[in-house]
Amino acid sequence: MLFHHAPFLWLLLATFVGYWWVLRSQRARNLLLLGASVVFYTHWNPWLVLLVVATAIYDYRLARAIEDAPTERARRVRLVAAIAVPLGLLAYFKYTNFLVAQAWPVLRALGVADRRPVFDIVLPLGISFYTFETIAYVIEVYRGRIPAERRVLDYALFLLFFPHLIAGPIVRPGQFLPQVRRARRLDWSRVELGVRLFLLGMLKKAVVADQLALIVDPVFARPDAYASRTIWMAVVCYAVQIYCDFSGYSDMAIGAAHLLGITLPTNFRMPYFAANPAEFWRRWHITLSTWLRDYLYIPLGGNRGGTLLTYRNLLLTMLLGGLWHGAAWTFVVWGAYHGMLLALHRAIPWPTWTGRPLFHPLRVAITFLLVCVGWVFFRAPSLAAAGTVLARMFAPAPGLMLAPGVNVLVAAILGTVLVAHLVGTFANVPRLIRILPAPLFGTALACGFLLAGLLAPDTGGAFIYFQF
Repeated sequence: MLFHHAPFLWLLLATFVGYWWVLRSQRARNLLLLGASVVFYTHWNPWLVLLVVATAIYDYRLARAIEDAPTERARRVRLVAAIAVPLGLLAYFKYTNFLVAQAWPVLRALGVADRRPVFDIVLPLGISFYTFETIAYVIEVYRGRIPAERRVLDYALFLLFFPHLIAGPIVRPGQFLPQVRRARRLDWSRVELGVRLFLLGMLKKAVVADQLALIVDPVFARPDAYASRTIWMAVVCYAVQIYCDFSGYSDMAIGAAHLLGITLPTNFRMPYFAANPAEFWRRWHITLSTWLRDYLYIPLGGNRGGTLLTYRNLLLTMLLGGLWHGAAWTFVVWGAYHGMLLALHRAIPWPTWTGRPLFHPLRVAITFLLVCVGWVFFRAPSLAAAGTVLARMFAPAPGLMLAPGVNVLVAAILGTVLVAHLVGTFANVPRLIRILPAPLFGTALACGFLLAGLLAPDTGGAFIYFQF
């Protein structure tokens, strides 16, 4: 059930009407949200929703047990048990075939049969996201920062809430659970904000990301057939595609939550205007980068153990962050690459004059180039394909070119995204919206929905981050 397709829109509309105009008690409204979330997930797979529910009940009970533990040792044992089971499930569903493939050469050398088994495992949608959320919950209870939730249905709603269930934003329990406990009232200003964000996300996904996919996919499928200029175009297009696809999902999730009186955290802040790798990760997939910082980098020691240990912690954090994205060496290399960039950013004593405003656009351009190189590993189907793309990027090679009309379309899309970034960065957008006459603003929203429907390609499919 994709956000920009009719079934989801009907589900959201029915939930909105029932939530605000049919039900009166907050308890009944939360049950409606939980029911809508189950319907949303079962539309994809009616059986694997039981896995999410079981995970929710398990960590709900373990968090209560951590809080009630008589000794510190018992608390630690219960914390390990609370973390081990969801991580074990994630490892089974996501990494079994990858780990078997890595171990098989050794097993074959020891005399195991030549034919490597491939297990037919269906990856539950959103498992990487809700696993991180439930781990954050039990750790926060263990640290005493939040009390263990007393209502299992509220905790299940924390994990299953359908706007963020599949691809985030990754929500912290301290952000979400207090909201479901208190009564909420219909606020039309939030409804307007929710509709605006949802429309923005729909335009990013359907008009920009899905159009650029038509250019990116053939090039990365056969990079050896395309000229260097086309390769560069495809890499830049992919950088914009993945941003518009994922930030578009986040905008739609945050907008849908606003319609139901729930606030989800911001996930993107103009990341391609970052002036260095560290700033990029403060702007890109913010809920993941802060999760990795708080629950991995800092527990490893952060920057408290000296320079070399800080570099080690950065590399380990980003390596595991890359592996979290997918069970493939391309993601491991992508994570290691970003860990290296973060370490180099700390290690190199940049001259003070590079921080002057005059050089800011140059620093942004260099950072964007470095990020694009990383996206090659993220998008390529294999390390060999990534090597071909990089070789043709930096060594001129002949091959297929894009048609002139396609070049014009790409220039128009990329130019529009750049202008939107500039407006979002330097203009007071909320003020501009407030001064627009209501009929004009309503017409603009209607035209936006119509534009998304008309310009979306027929081949537009699932969001990129659904695979993670």
